[in-house]
Amino acid sequence: MTSVASVFEPEVRHRRQPVILSVLLRPLGFIAIGWLVLIVLASIFADQLSAYDPVRQNLLAIKQLPSMQHPLGTDAFGRDILSRLLHGGAATLTGVVQALAVAGVLGVGMGVLAGYFGRKTDRVIGMILEIIMTLPNIIILLVIITIFNRNMTVAMATVGVIGSANIARVVRAAVLSIRGELYIEAARITGLGDAQIILRHVLPRIIGPIIVQLSIFAALAVLIQTGISFLGLGAPPPQPSWGGMIYEASLAINDFQWLLVPSGAAVALTILAFGLLGDTLRDVLADRWSAPVAKGRAVGATVAPGRDSEPFDRNAVLSLRGLTIVTRKNGVETALVDDLGYDIQPGQTLGLVGESGSGKTLGSLALIGLLPAGTRVVSGRMLFDGREYDLRDTASLTPLRGRQIGMIFQEPMAALDPCFTIGSQLAEVARMHGAGSGAEARRRALEALEQVQIPDAEAVMRKYPHQVSGGMAQRVGIARTLLPQPKILLADEPTTALDVTVQAEILDLIRHATEQRGMATLLVTHDWGVVADICDRALVMFRGRKLEDADIEDLFARPSHRYTRALLAANPHGAAVGSRLPTIRDTFNAMEGAAP
Repeated sequence: MTSVASVFEPEVRHRRQPVILSVLLRPLGFIAIGWLVLIVLASIFADQLSAYDPVRQNLLAIKQLPSMQHPLGTDAFGRDILSRLLHGGAATLTGVVQALAVAGVLGVGMGVLAGYFGRKTDRVIGMILEIIMTLPNIIILLVIITIFNRNMTVAMATVGVIGSANIARVVRAAVLSIRGELYIEAARITGLGDAQIILRHVLPRIIGPIIVQLSIFAALAVLIQTGISFLGLGAPPPQPSWGGMIYEASLAINDFQWLLVPSGAAVALTILAFGLLGDTLRDVLADRWSAPVAKGRAVGATVAPGRDSEPFDRNAVLSLRGLTIVTRKNGVETALVDDLGYDIQPGQTLGLVGESGSGKTLGSLALIGLLPAGTRVVSGRMLFDGREYDLRDTASLTPLRGRQIGMIFQEPMAALDPCFTIGSQLAEVARMHGAGSGAEARRRALEALEQVQIPDAEAVMRKYPHQVSGGMAQRVGIARTLLPQPKILLADEPTTALDVTVQAEILDLIRHATEQRGMATLLVTHDWGVVADICDRALVMFRGRKLEDADIEDLFARPSHRYTRALLAANPHGAAVGSRLPTIRDTFNAMEGAAP
């Protein structure tokens, strides 16, 4: 039993690494930033780094290969290629920055405004974007260059305006996907203005798509700027530019192929670096948003294996011992699930109960090898159907997943493929598990829908997931899970996304399936009402550890652990009208004195 004092030990919080450091710690990000920094510094200090005037000709040293005197050789006029490459980089990068600034401000600004405010704002901005995208971009760019007499600042600003349309469309879609989130609504209720909500809550969540789009556009801007110079519309000769150098190399391609290598490699590597940087930044930011909340214990550089040497219960359909799951941050491993073990008997429903972040879902996902990125099992053994499994070996769990161990997910729509009808998805599962012909698979799919009490199952078979309600989608998910006749059912808060009436119906379905088929059920929930309604036993978890495991009657009547008593007492239904709603810590303090 976990000591009482350890229940409320301080929560471990790790200081996040700066984004730039996280990028540098990834090999591709380090290479991309390294190349871009090298190009920028070389362009800034071109005069100091180059030993030759980039426009000075030496007709006695034309078309020379690399040597100690000229590290990258000379061109058709005897000019030093390295010197011209360094000085030409400044013009290219300046143009990229100008185009990127215009595209970023216009694209992100219009996209955020259209997605956040919608209605008239969305329609007006949408029309503007459509006009920009329908214009003949190349012709407009050439006209601008002609009118403004090869002014590259105006030309690259025009490129930014043209490119802002695609960026705005992507940003708008990203904002639309989060505009209705609860945290946005909560921010409005607290009185924050639209500008504050956009800056504090909207932009941080969509920074990933923005960075990816800007990096793609930066690579495109390098290509466009090079193309303009290649056509002779950029810096006039003999002023160096990467595009101009590529053009000069094309004239000598028959007798001096080397001339194309330095300038071509510089352009290609710079474009590649922008793309890699965008991908790496996107991955880093996605990890920061989706990383599991580390509410476990900091356990140093390594985590000791759990006490998984305890004997299994050979009568149980599933016996778990010593499951420990960790995540690693800043060189420190934090136990998200710590030495978890339990037994589930045939026909029994075991509830995993605890606060959000207590490790309930992770503990169940580990049984089928579906842990999220950034987490791993360091120890844990499972006896299932008479065979022992090492939970660190996820490959050994693949034959169990979806066959002998079924999974019902919290969000019903996320578990169904929107591109296929419900009937085709169920029939595919039936074919994978023994149904020979298409007719037999369809018959079994229809039978599965009828068993979960879906009215007019034949019509539902022809529908797509978006055409049914959330409750019906969850019934379809249950039907699909039960088709392979699993021996144990994992249900991860299957009623959270449903209204109260539908919740009761779904719980009845799970109870009926458990009793009728004789299978066991592991139910993940934080709802005591659900536990009392359907579970035979319950296991209380806190910060990844098991605090109490008891029959339902004993757990509700005589909870043995202080935390369990506090968890049961922190119930809004028992709070006095007009008083502050009780929390677990409030109840714990009132019952036992100040928490350690």
